[in-house]
Amino acid sequence: MILLNKKIGGAGFYIVLIIILIATIRFFSPPVNTVEEKTFTQFVQELDSGNIVSVKLQNGVDSIADVKLKDGKTFRTVIPQEAADTFYNDYLKAKNDAGSINVVSTPTKQTSMFLEWIPTFLMLGFLVFFWYRIMQQSGGGSKMNSFGKSKAKLINKEEAKNLVKFKDVAGLEEEKEELSEIVDFLKNPKKFINMGARIPKGVLLVGPPGTGKTYLSKAVAGEAGVPFFIMSGSDFVEMFVGVGASRVRDLFDTAKKNAPCIIFIDEIDAVGRKRGTGLGGGHDEREQTLNQLLVEMDGFGTNEGVIVMAATNRADILDPAILRPGRFDRTVYVGKPDVRARKAILEIHARGKKLADDVDLEIIAKRTPGFTPADLENLMNESALLAARRNDNAISMEDVDEASIKVQAGPAKKSRVVSEKERKLTAVHESGHAIVSRLLPEEDPVHIITIIPRGMAGGFTAYLPEEDISFMTKGKMEASIISLLGGRVAESLVLDDISTGASNDIDRATKIARAMVTHYGMSEKLGPINYDSSENEVFIGRDLGRTQDYSEKTAAEIDAEVAKIINEAYAECKRLLSENLDKLIALSDALLEKETIYSQDFEKIFNGEKLDQDSLDKDESITIKDLSDEAKDIMRRDKDED
Repeated sequence: MILLNKKIGGAGFYIVLIIILIATIRFFSPPVNTVEEKTFTQFVQELDSGNIVSVKLQNGVDSIADVKLKDGKTFRTVIPQEAADTFYNDYLKAKNDAGSINVVSTPTKQTSMFLEWIPTFLMLGFLVFFWYRIMQQSGGGSKMNSFGKSKAKLINKEEAKNLVKFKDVAGLEEEKEELSEIVDFLKNPKKFINMGARIPKGVLLVGPPGTGKTYLSKAVAGEAGVPFFIMSGSDFVEMFVGVGASRVRDLFDTAKKNAPCIIFIDEIDAVGRKRGTGLGGGHDEREQTLNQLLVEMDGFGTNEGVIVMAATNRADILDPAILRPGRFDRTVYVGKPDVRARKAILEIHARGKKLADDVDLEIIAKRTPGFTPADLENLMNESALLAARRNDNAISMEDVDEASIKVQAGPAKKSRVVSEKERKLTAVHESGHAIVSRLLPEEDPVHIITIIPRGMAGGFTAYLPEEDISFMTKGKMEASIISLLGGRVAESLVLDDISTGASNDIDRATKIARAMVTHYGMSEKLGPINYDSSENEVFIGRDLGRTQDYSEKTAAEIDAEVAKIINEAYAECKRLLSENLDKLIALSDALLEKETIYSQDFEKIFNGEKLDQDSLDKDESITIKDLSDEAKDIMRRDKDED
């Protein structure tokens, strides 16, 4: 129906165009007047009776006379050729000379046959054009013939030489080593053929978004200096069954003509998902496209010189047939960089940027754990934008720190009006997180605490990991839950009330606790058993047909274990803050004064030292008013013990 409407809409446009053209021709054509015609005898009778005022003669085979009467009426008559000369010379000319009538003689305009046929040719031409367009839209034209052509963008040999090289890719040394064989084969295939080796037909790059999978594939093409076909997985799939398969065939046919070359399919999971996972049958466009891709990759001749590279961040949902040897023989995992790799990446993205003397890329690398290469590029760009906004001559370390916080939490909303009550609550909440984290040896050091709103958060506490870790211990996860609950516990102790600000903290803590029980097998009661089967169920068809892998009794035990972990963490968090209530109050007051506290000042406050500000140099450090009765009892008990 949609296609039919499009055809009708396209045809309607040309119909309207032809109507306008015909109306224009008719408008500019000379008007055709309807004139009464009389015989020559009647004309002579009117002439003899003196009713004629003027006669206008047109020369031709038969002379045509346009006659005007005294009463204003007109008529037309034809003067026979054999009587024309005599009638004009002996009769009309005499009356004209006498002044009784006015006789005018004009030659007849001769229109060429070509001009007469112009309107016909125009109409015929537009009808042919109109029919041609209709045939195109109905599937008989060149547009439909090109519908199944590949949409891949070709980067030829000359353009490939100007692409990035391996030297422009930092932090992926092992990955570059894996792909160097592909480059060697494309440059010197005889070396491998003589040894009887078969170069991998396909290389799958797997990793989180922004880790440089596409960038790395371009570097392979740049190093090899061969044509490079780049296409997204979604470019294959259309609403019409068979179009995607046609595009796959066209892509590989074109690639073979340009061999040696590289085909790069970005986001291959768009077309390479597992088959048979939907609610309907298997004869749909995506599965047909995948089937054709499997056939094309497995149908290569030996060492044809066409290498297929693909990238995805969802390798778990790919069809097993596409991962088997002979198609994608090699899988290269492109993960997030470590601290040394981050420094190398920062050095690349710092090229062309003016850095101040206080900027230390090694420190920046340590402060950005978990950042991908794309994040680091964005960080340096945001730093440059901030420096330009402030009209600085160079990028300072302050610009980099601000950009780092902006990238993670959003820009500071300094213009937002925040009530004093909300500022106190935020100060107490963030102080609770910071103090608890400082007291737990498993937690990372506190880097910054702020009550300035950013993004959706009224404030936040940032940490600076001392080293990159690739796994989490049970003690680390329990410490994280305790730290996450620090804000809620601080609110209940100091303000004798709780707020919705801890909703995200509670959600994260609950997810960690449930993962400990169901996914990581860290519950002593339930044992090392995985009860979490939802991770692999990514399709609606499987979700509807999936049954729970454990009994209702086990589900209740899981809920009880999760609640136990959370409750024990809450109790431990309350104990830690109750024993260090004075530090919590001091940090809250400092936050109300300065709004942002960095690690150096935080350590001073935690150790009971005074900050170098008159506003904070007071004998009584507790300025948070309306302490809860429980907090007052704790403070009074501590004084009695002293």
